Amino acid sequence: MSQTTAYDFQALSIQGEPADLASQRGKVLLIVNTASACGFTPQFKGLEKLWEDYAARGLVVIGFPSNEFGGQDPGSNGEIASFCEMNYGVSFPMMAKIKVNGGEAHPLWKWLKGEKPGILGTEVIKWNFTKFLVGRNGQVLKRYAPNEEPEKLRADIEAALAA
Repeated sequence: MSQTTAYDFQALSIQGEPADLASQRGKVLLIVNTASACGFTPQFKGLEKLWEDYAARGLVVIGFPSNEFGGQDPGSNGEIASFCEMNYGVSFPMMAKIKVNGGEAHPLWKWLKGEKPGILGTEVIKWNFTKFLVGRNGQVLKRYAPNEEPEKLRADIEAALAA
């Protein structure tokens, strides 16, 4: 069992402020790599609905924009934040744009991929809207493919919140 938890990592908010995941200790996290111009971009609506429905019970949805897949999030952090808010009413925390693969991958994403590899044990993130569900203990419970709709995660989220 890894001694590291999701709460051991820091990121920058989309506004450029330090965001310490330790401030979310004891909550269930749904961490997603996002993009503004992807076929899966409408999932922002479903992610926002999960956030609205479960935030009071301890779920925190956290979006990490990435421009690694087809150049589908080329804008600045400010442009991404405006797009998400105006088009999808996103109010859950969004982080500054990061890399999720390769040597420059954000340390949180390196850890997430190592904890829950994808199909056939591959750690690489294959596309935008890959999702990781993290339990209240900070350990990764599950990894979801980009095409898995947020609505389909409800049973797993409810189980994690009840644990």
